[in-house]
Amino acid sequence: MTKEGFLHIASDRYDSLQALNKLDDFYDYEKEFIEIWRDMGRQVLEKNIGVPNANTLFLKTNTFTEAKKIATNTFL
Repeated sequence: MTKEGFLHIASDRYDSLQALNKLDDFYDYEKEFIEIWRDMGRQVLEKNIGVPNANTLFLKTNTFTEAKKIATNTFL
């Protein structure tokens, strides 16, 4: 990802971040703030390393589940 690409993604969120200043409740502010940054982080991550496919996620989840079963002796 180029610097310009990152700045473009960040500039798309600028108005949303500025709109948070109109909120009176800190909880609502924080919740929206986190959502905006999480979405931006996901977009930057996907631009840098690509979108994970469903098979990779299944294998990692399945492997972890199996390892957990073995570790807790609930596999049998």
